[in-house]
Order: sequence, then structure tokens, then C-alpha cells
Amino acid sequence: MEKYEKYKDSGVEWIGKIPNNWGVTKLKFHTNKIIDGAHFTPTYIDNVNGVPFLRVSDIHEVNIDLDTVKRIPLEEHKELSKRCNPKKGDLLLSKNGTIGLMKIIDWDWEFSIFVSLCLIKFEESLTNSFFYYFFQSNIVERQIFESSQKTSVTNLHLEKIKELRLTLPSLMEQTAIANYLDKKTTELDTLISKKENLIELLKEERTAIINQAVTKGLDPDVEMKDSGVEWLGEIPAHWGVKKLKYIFDSKNTIRVPLNAEERGNMENKIYDYYGASGVIDFVDNYLFDEETILIGEDGANLLTRSKRLAFIAKGKYWVNNHAHILKPKNGNIEYLCELLELIDYTEYVSGSAQPKLTQEALMSINIFEPPIEEQNLIFKFLKTEFNRIDTIISKAEQEITLLEEYKTALISEVVTGKVKVV
Repeated sequence: MEKYEKYKDSGVEWIGKIPNNWGVTKLKFHTNKIIDGAHFTPTYIDNVNGVPFLRVSDIHEVNIDLDTVKRIPLEEHKELSKRCNPKKGDLLLSKNGTIGLMKIIDWDWEFSIFVSLCLIKFEESLTNSFFYYFFQSNIVERQIFESSQKTSVTNLHLEKIKELRLTLPSLMEQTAIANYLDKKTTELDTLISKKENLIELLKEERTAIINQAVTKGLDPDVEMKDSGVEWLGEIPAHWGVKKLKYIFDSKNTIRVPLNAEERGNMENKIYDYYGASGVIDFVDNYLFDEETILIGEDGANLLTRSKRLAFIAKGKYWVNNHAHILKPKNGNIEYLCELLELIDYTEYVSGSAQPKLTQEALMSINIFEPPIEEQNLIFKFLKTEFNRIDTIISKAEQEITLLEEYKTALISEVVTGKVKVV
């Protein structure tokens, strides 16, 4: 890419050399106002007559939907708007939670902002679009985020934002740079989005393959019969249907809960400590030294299924009282684990405030049992498919990482004048 004719030392180590006609300055010299959002909790939410009230979660969205944002009473907004008064063209910056998230206001309707956001109003010497990209450069990460990570700080202080050092091209160059980066980052974001969509499609394919193979087998021409289980439908005619208690032994009587203090006092913590959703800690002893299938006993995941519910525990480990422990009487444990993961447990769950799958309810569930030779063949097929899909997903994830790194590097090179795009 093209370079500028002459460069000079910026005087700032992490910025390095800049074009001869550029300057280095601080943000506070080019803003009318940098202020926090509202330091208050609304008395109530008025989604009918209230005024829009933006939070960090709202500026995560590409397009903010006026119909879905929260609203606060008009009288409370009036007090806030005297201080903040956000206008079209101003910049919103998240300083708590997901720090560094930005949004240039491109709408005309009146609104208030929450404490997690700060508002930046620019002088004419600095365009919001140029600063928008400068803030995404590794120059800002060096100045702000590195120190935040080292001190475990999860917010940006206004004083640190005001003292931010930045390069300052002419207004014409700022606009040209922003236009160039608009085009290039859109191209890169489109590529990233396509790869993210590919990953989602592959995950859906993986789920469909598991569902088909585990519940219907590998022979498309096999004779089928009604399983008698509503969520399952038809299964191969030669498969049996049994209650879960006839296929698995429960080992719940062995599990022992350990509170956080007990675990915290342990010194040699080398064994996995399992809860409802997997390993949650490590402990200095173990209860099991065998392969078993664990299923969450309580918690929202029984209904939401946002994470796996059934998983295999191996080696030496401890299990608390929030997971059922099942040992197959016979059969392929990997196949049976995928089968248990497919079951819809909704009708067997009791409790509303704290959903619970009791041992009695779990062991009474009807499931099918293919011959063990067929279980082995099915999981061998699944393993091959898993390897194929996981390889493609891994490659796509690596490509996304490289694209994101290239995007940051490109922005950094352009906003500091290392390359010329004007």
C-alpha cells in the first residue's frame, strides 16, 4: 500500500512515526463534552408514554429498534436531558460491562442514557467517524485496555478517556480515512459473517445427523414401528423400548456435595468436581474412577437446554448432588450419552422456581435400545461425521480470527498514517 512522502516521530512510543503534516493530541482538546450517563435507577419503566432509555445492551445492536428499547417516565427524562442531551452525530461509548463498544447517534428521536454509557460531543477539529475507527485501533488498546486488564478493572474512567492520545490528520483526511475504512471493514465484516453463518449451518447439520442416526439407525430401508414415545415417533422395528432404569444403574447414593469453603481450603486440587452443567471446580480427592454419564438434576438448563444436559465423566472425579450419575448396564456409553441428550425432559421436570428432574422421574422415562453391535456402528459413524464437521468449523474459526486480526491491523495502520489512503 502507498506511504506518505515524509514522516516524523510522534513522540509517543506506541504510536511511532506519523505523516509530517499530522499531529498528536489528546481527546479532551477536541470535545465539547464527555460525560457519564445517568447515575440513577428509574422509579419505574413506562413503556407506553415514557422516553427511550439506552443501555449497553442496546448499542450492541446494529440498528436500535425504537419499539423495543426500555422507556422511563417523561419527568425523570427531563432532569437527565438537561445534563446529557444526546444529539445526532454524538458518540456513545460503553464504559462498563462490554467496555469500548461504540455507537454514533444516527437518529433524531430524544432519549436518555444509562450510567454504563458515556456521551462524547466533538469539536469541529475532530470528526466522530475518524475517532470511531481510531478507538478500534490497537493504539487505544495499548493505552486503555491493557491497564484495565492488568488491574481487573471492568470499566473506563472518564479521566482516562479524556487523556487518550490520538493522531490528528486534517479534516479532509479524517473524512477520507473514515470512508475508506467504512468500505474495507464492511467487506471484512461480510466475510466474517459468511463464515459465522457457515459455522451455524454446520452445527445444525451436526445436530440433524445425530438425531437421524441415534433415533433411526443407519439403514434407510429398515422396517419401522411406532415407538410409543410421543417425542420420538417411529424407530426401527427390531429395536426394543424400555424404561431407563432397565438400561442404566443409578449411582446417586455415592455423590457428595462440597461447599465453596470446603473446596477453597483444599491444597492439592487435581480432580474434576462436577455439578449440573459439567466441571465447576477441582478438589483434592475423588469418588469415582470409571466412565459414567452425568445428567443435570436441577436448574433452568433442564428446560432451556442452552448447554448440554448429558455428558460423560472419565478418570477420577467427584460429583455433587446437582447431577444424576448413570452407569450403563450394557451398551456403548458414547451412543447412550447422545441418546440421553436428545430426550425432551420437559414433561418429567417438576418445580417452577427451581426446575428439578428427580431420580424417580428420570429412571421411569421410556427410551429405546438398539442391539449393542448397532450402537457401536452408529457411534463409529457419528465419530467420523464429528471429525469432518469439527475440522471445517475449526478452519472457519481460525479464518475468522485472522480476518478480525487483519481488520484491527488495517484500522491501526490507516488511522496512524502508516499507509496512505487519501
